[in-house]
Amino acid sequence: MSGISFRELDSHDRYKLLCGVVVPRPIALVTTLDENGAVNAAPFSFFNVFSEDPPLVVLGLQHKADLSPEDTTRNIHRNGQFVVHMVDEALAAAMNDCAVDFPSGNSEVEATGLATLPSIDIAVPRLAAAPFALECRQHVALVFGPGRELLVGEVLRLHAREGLTSWTSFGRSGSMAADRRICEMSMKKLVFAILLIS
Repeated sequence: MSGISFRELDSHDRYKLLCGVVVPRPIALVTTLDENGAVNAAPFSFFNVFSEDPPLVVLGLQHKADLSPEDTTRNIHRNGQFVVHMVDEALAAAMNDCAVDFPSGNSEVEATGLATLPSIDIAVPRLAAAPFALECRQHVALVFGPGRELLVGEVLRLHAREGLTSWTSFGRSGSMAADRRICEMSMKKLVFAILLIS
């Protein structure tokens, strides 16, 4: 028998294999609003465009280790609104900082100093530095067990950064290093305590 049976692998090994095979993957930096109006920002490499008619994007949402929803998931379920930002090299370091496990209620956008602009069709602001921003509303969320969801969002409006004439996307390759065709840089995820002292 050939191939690798996923039934015989633990979730970590399945993750490594899937992420090493489906490459390169774009990274979406997603903004949402919490119940107090703080702007949450989180990167997602389980992301892609799904359809043009209707215009849809998909996000793979993961819950915390205790199976409670991450801020992005909770915020989208509460108000159904989010903005997907494409990431280029200029935004990559801030995107990586947004991956820090900030305590709920802390704004990654505020902590990283990212400027925002108002959206038109939704209340969630967009990031001024992003080459492209997609204003979205939740279309459907599918739950695949206690820690995973697939969110399908309808794209309401597309914004391009002022003065943008060309761009190179930033994404994930099979390792933590970015694929050379996408961007020549390597990053490590920081922890919240390190971000505070840097």
